[in-house]
Amino acid sequence: MTKTSKRTHKTATAPKARVSKNTTYDAKAESIIDYAKTFDGVKYKYGGTTKKGMDCSGLIVTSFQKEAIQLPRSTSQLAVVGDWVDVKEVQKGDLLFFATSKNSRNVNHVGIVTEARTGFVEFIHASTSRGVMTSELSERYWYFAFVQARRIL
Repeated sequence: MTKTSKRTHKTATAPKARVSKNTTYDAKAESIIDYAKTFDGVKYKYGGTTKKGMDCSGLIVTSFQKEAIQLPRSTSQLAVVGDWVDVKEVQKGDLLFFATSKNSRNVNHVGIVTEARTGFVEFIHASTSRGVMTSELSERYWYFAFVQARRIL
């Protein structure tokens, strides 16, 4: 496992508001997010990439394919793709990585940022217990499980 897939120290500082000047980036991010949202409510299925069942990395790979962006299939492989981004600088379309296994610091979960403004980050992901859903990074569980953010677009 690489250093980038391990937990890192984070501060409690709220994210800054993003003012984008790149309309191509915005359009791609919105397209990816909109497509990911079509899977909202789909049950979790390990290895799944369809409306019959979806896992977290499957949601990422399937959503980015909508914009002809090919990504590796596993969360650990995704965790080293693109550029590291400070959590205070995340934008729509960025990926958030988490370590949710007890007593492990390895990345095993990923979601796509759907909304980012000062003090608020929302992301869509496939939860093992609740399927595809949106959550807020400020929720205690996700806040403490957060490892890193990466920008693909």
